[in-house]
Order: sequence, then structure tokens, then C-alpha cells
Amino acid sequence: MSSNAPYNATVDCPPTLTDRQVIDFCRNGFLLLPGVVPDEINRRVVDYLETVNDTYEPTPMMEQEWFVEGVLKNPEAAGAVRSLLGRNFTLPNIISNHRGPLPWPHVHGWHRDGGSLYTPKLEYLQVFYWPEECTDDMGPTEVLPGSHFLRTKAPLMAHYGKIAGTVSCAGPAGTIFLTVYGIWHRRTRATSGPRGVGQFRNLLKYNYWRTTAPCRDWRIEPDCDFNLINFDPPKPVAFEQFQGGIAAARMFCWLCGIEDEYTFRGGQCWPIVPTVRAGANQMGIPPSLKRDADI
Repeated sequence: MSSNAPYNATVDCPPTLTDRQVIDFCRNGFLLLPGVVPDEINRRVVDYLETVNDTYEPTPMMEQEWFVEGVLKNPEAAGAVRSLLGRNFTLPNIISNHRGPLPWPHVHGWHRDGGSLYTPKLEYLQVFYWPEECTDDMGPTEVLPGSHFLRTKAPLMAHYGKIAGTVSCAGPAGTIFLTVYGIWHRRTRATSGPRGVGQFRNLLKYNYWRTTAPCRDWRIEPDCDFNLINFDPPKPVAFEQFQGGIAAARMFCWLCGIEDEYTFRGGQCWPIVPTVRAGANQMGIPPSLKRDADI
């Protein structure tokens, strides 16, 4: 790889997500940022991809300063990454292009990407970027919110078809979406023909990595009462009762750097009783998240 590209270089920037938005990411396992990359940058990316259409790893694109600044360091996307991975997160060292022909009659089966772990830790983020508009008839990626906590084997999930509660990640040119690496996702059927420069649907995919210990240094909301937060992933993901919310709360505690403060004690304790009486703290809530805790 060329030394002109900032592979694995560290980046810091202001965080943009709030307490509630970080919790939503823990619950859902993904964050969609529609159209955040400027049109000029999107056009340059598409033109570049047309010159290297024989590869599914256009990683040397990182030698282009306009790509690094306009996409990888895009303020809205990088601010969200900074919120979730902390200071001095790394840029990618490999970029893939899920370059699919249009139309495409097949549906890619549900899967978790290879190397996925079942863990509350968020050491890296999987990130996707549409340089051109991708509509629902162009075979966008589909995700199952909350599924990053579902334990199953690949052969047992690949045969599933339509699942209730899934979310399409279709969006305008310049859309970026961040996911927990192990979230269930698939490519949907593309019924339309090409609408852009080429004959393909381009979807760039890359990872950012954490380099610092987790701590609650995103945009803190002083009025956020963690006793009243519903940590449950969206329905109808098939968790045993309360287990999805318990897993999301554990991930949030890890991100706050207070993993050692949280042990789920069972029964009606935090985070499963968001109807606690005014002025009271739930049994089992980590001390750092109590109403009277110092921020």
C-alpha cells in the first residue's frame, strides 16, 4: 500500500451524539445518516470507481485527500464515530466495494459478517457509504434492529426470508450508515436498471477502530434520567423477555467505562423497570448513572 495514504492514522474531532442517541445505537445496532457527504465528493467517488471497476477493494482511494477529508472525515459521520469509539479512533486500512449489477434478481441471505463476536464491547464500527442514490428497488442493504445481540449459527439464519421489523438502509447519495459489526443484514433484490454513471450499485464498506479506553465523553445530557430509559431493542426481535434491554444496557455501561459497576441482579431491577417512582433510583442501576450521581 502507498505511504501517501493515511491507513490506520488516528483522528480526533468533536463528538456529535448525545446520551440518548448513544443508547439508541446500543438498542438498534445501527445509525443511518442520510445524504451527509456533499454531491461534489459523491460524483468524484463514482468517477473514481468507474476507473477501477475490476476490483472489489478500491483501497488506494485513500491516497486521494478529497476522499479522506470528504468521506472518511466527514464531520457528521466522524462525529458519530468519535462518540462511539472515543478519542483518536483510526481510519480504515481496507475499503471494500459491494458492487452489485443492476438489476439483480437474487436476495443475499441474512448473515453476520465473518469474525463477529457476541460481546458488549464496541472496539470497532462497520461503516457503509452510498456514493449514489440507492432506492428500495435498487437492492439496498436491509438490517434487523437489535439483532447484534441475537445468538444463532449462520446456517440457521441464511434461509430466513422476510422478517418483520427490518429496516431498509436506502438513501440519497452521500448516505452513510454505521453498524455494530455483528448485526444481521442482507442485500435485497434489485428490480430497477442503472440510474447513475455505471451499471452497478456501489456500496463502500470499511471499519474504524478504537484506540482508547471507553468513557462517557460524548455530548452529555444533564437531564437524561437513566432510570426511565427503555433499553429494549425495537419489536418484534425475538428475545426472551427483557434480555435485549439487558444486553443494550450492558453495552451502554461498557461505552461509559463503568462496566465493573453493572451486574444484572435478576428480577425487577435496572434496566427493565422504566416506570420507577419519581425521585427513586432503580435497584441495580450503576452508581454513576443514578439521579444524584456527579457527571
